[in-house]
Amino acid sequence: MRKELRLRGRKQFANAFQRGRLWGNQLLVLRLFPNGLDYNRYGFIVSKRLGKAVVRNRVRRRIRESARTLSTLMNRGWDIIISARPPAALANYRELRRALANLLARASVLSANQLEGERES
Repeated sequence: MRKELRLRGRKQFANAFQRGRLWGNQLLVLRLFPNGLDYNRYGFIVSKRLGKAVVRNRVRRRIRESARTLSTLMNRGWDIIISARPPAALANYRELRRALANLLARASVLSANQLEGERES
């Protein structure tokens, strides 16, 4: 992801953590905070509870790619933090993408109609 599309630094993360809304499922936790920009910024959190570096990096890459592919269907202007829960270490790409799409739809950042239209193509 390009540098301007990433959340970096403690202040940007803290803002979303303190004042953002929270959604979760079995694999992921999603935090959203409006950023007032015409694009979304993303932050990814994968803790050491998931496993060793190889596992953590694999999960992070899968979540990042899921967010990238879904970004064209999302509403703009959000700071989005995606945290992986320990069961995410055993999930494949398709399961993580489905879990992320579900959270984004529940948060009204990704409409269900857009998601259905993508599945048909």
